[in-house]
Amino acid sequence: MVKKKRIALILSGGGARAAYQVGVLLAIRELLGNPVGNPFAILCGTSAGAINAATLACYSHNFAAAVEALTGVWRNMRAGQIYRADPLGMCLSGIRWLGALLFGWIVKYSPRSILDNRPLRKLLENALDFSTIQHSLDNGSLYAVSITASGYATGDSVSFYQAHPEIKSWRRAHRVGCRTTLSVDHLMASSAIPFVFPALYLNREFFGDGSMRQLAPISPAIHLGAEKVLIVGVAQLAEPLRRQSSTTYPSLAQIAGHAMASIFLDSLGSDIERMERINRTLSKVPSELRDGGDISLRPVQSLTIAPSERLEPLAAQHVHSLPWAVKILLRGLGAMSRRGSALASYLLFEKPYTDALINLGHKDAMAMRTEIEAFFRADHT
Repeated sequence: MVKKKRIALILSGGGARAAYQVGVLLAIRELLGNPVGNPFAILCGTSAGAINAATLACYSHNFAAAVEALTGVWRNMRAGQIYRADPLGMCLSGIRWLGALLFGWIVKYSPRSILDNRPLRKLLENALDFSTIQHSLDNGSLYAVSITASGYATGDSVSFYQAHPEIKSWRRAHRVGCRTTLSVDHLMASSAIPFVFPALYLNREFFGDGSMRQLAPISPAIHLGAEKVLIVGVAQLAEPLRRQSSTTYPSLAQIAGHAMASIFLDSLGSDIERMERINRTLSKVPSELRDGGDISLRPVQSLTIAPSERLEPLAAQHVHSLPWAVKILLRGLGAMSRRGSALASYLLFEKPYTDALINLGHKDAMAMRTEIEAFFRADHT
């Protein structure tokens, strides 16, 4: 009997870098022949990747239309659609932070974030109909979808999921799977970059960006029943070693960019290596031992697509496309220079940059055409 294995799509976080994922999806749509049917039974997203995953889930009845919708948004992106980038909005943010530094000890007031991301909520509310997710689960075009956020009180990485009834919730060390009905609130929580966007209260605690403390980004897909996983990263996973000397003290933008890389990027490469190591170990275990007992162990086939080049230089080329009020803020942090472009690469929600990322994602995926086509072929089980 020929059976297609259950495929999961894992979309990592990375702010504006998530436009790269749209280019990869465009290539997959092209390689699969512009399908209406959803090739991904399981969708897992974190931070900006959660927004892309949720869009695919809401359009899971028509994969080609889902990719078209994502492409339309990201190719016409403006910073003002994500956060208040107007002079008044930026000025109010600056006044709040300056007031907190000078007089916060008197009024016991602390600002919640540097940027106001209410425009993002409005964009998501207008673009997504979350009621369609349950319809897709009921008719079989979707098996599960998860959005991961990080709890500030517990320190847990919580994967909020909506799925087939047979999926059970899970709890591991600081990793929790929580069944719920997904909404815009879960996306706002998952994409709440620390300090940059405000945390959001869900259930019984405040949640922030799902990439924080997400030590095992592939884990939710495995718990949700994935047999194959397609992982789309937003940074080079194996950069050449280049030791550079510098006597210049790092700017705030450099430090912030380094911290964001730790939040968004570092755990994915480690988790991929861990999964490959487990697969190699399982390949040496007889199948009767793997499948016997209370715990069924199974190898999980994976394919990873990640940028073929560093995104910081690309951001540096387009950082001047930001609104002038935002540029003033970033210039004060040192993010307008090439050394500080890592921070800009996460906040540069502007068409020239997102367009370049989409084109890069499409190019990289098409360069892996043979691997992608082999990955989607039906397996004999």
